[in-house]
Amino acid sequence: MTTSQSELSISVKEAETSERPKIGILRVDGPDRKGIVAAFAQVLYGHGCGIVESEQHTDAESNRFFQRIVFDFSEMLTDRFTLEFGIKEVTERLGMAVDINWNDKRKRVAIMVSKYDHVLWEILLRHQAGELDCDISCIISNHPDLKEVADTFHVPFHVYTMTKENKVEVEAEQLKLLKEHYDVDLVILARYMQIISEKFCDTFPHQVINIHHSFLPAFIGAKPYHRAHQRGVKLIGATAHYATSDLDEGPIIEQDINRVTHRDAVKDLIRKGRTLEKNTLVGAVKAHLEDRIIVYDNKCVVFDT
Repeated sequence: MTTSQSELSISVKEAETSERPKIGILRVDGPDRKGIVAAFAQVLYGHGCGIVESEQHTDAESNRFFQRIVFDFSEMLTDRFTLEFGIKEVTERLGMAVDINWNDKRKRVAIMVSKYDHVLWEILLRHQAGELDCDISCIISNHPDLKEVADTFHVPFHVYTMTKENKVEVEAEQLKLLKEHYDVDLVILARYMQIISEKFCDTFPHQVINIHHSFLPAFIGAKPYHRAHQRGVKLIGATAHYATSDLDEGPIIEQDINRVTHRDAVKDLIRKGRTLEKNTLVGAVKAHLEDRIIVYDNKCVVFDT
């Protein structure tokens, strides 16, 4: 394994000392019933918090309720422990699951990539532009080809040469790096052309986002755009989803499509497909970073706000 940059160059933004806004995010889900919206509004108001944004959804088939509340706690009358206790009382009474993010710090992100660079560039440029509220801790690859890209953005670059014989041992080293050294909150598979194991997915449940073309399962394997062109497809697309032990079948976060015609050559399909992959993955990552996703029954509720 080789590493570029020192640990001090993990991210320029990690050195920022400015205080983050006192804005928290509350996500709840559980059986639908009357009074849920009012209950959480009352408990937040009772502790001196103001609701900045609120969005909810009810799945009629499963009678399941989902809500995301963005709240301002800058003038909170109590403390976090007391508010969390109050929220817990409400969720237990209503039989709901809850997640609270006080947004004290940015999520730490790792990117895994092979040789294709278009998605990696997009993520790094969007992050540099301030569109992704996170710290990019490191880039991991099974090839050295994209080291210069990592160096351009001063992100540590780790290379693990992977073969069939050493795959288990190498992945164990990667997991140790991600969990113990960087303690990342999200792993992005930015066209990482290796199949991650069930153990990897279990280590980061709903914390690994993958991107691929939307030709699956029709065109599995190498050169999908070539075979799609031969078949005369009229739509191409991209899918971003959480990675699970079921290959490419995890909960879908974001998808997009583009029309193609008989006038489009293979290179046109590839160009359009890469644009879709970049934008779709960034959209999924942004939704995760902003706590706009609730996963249930291998599906995602993705709130707009």
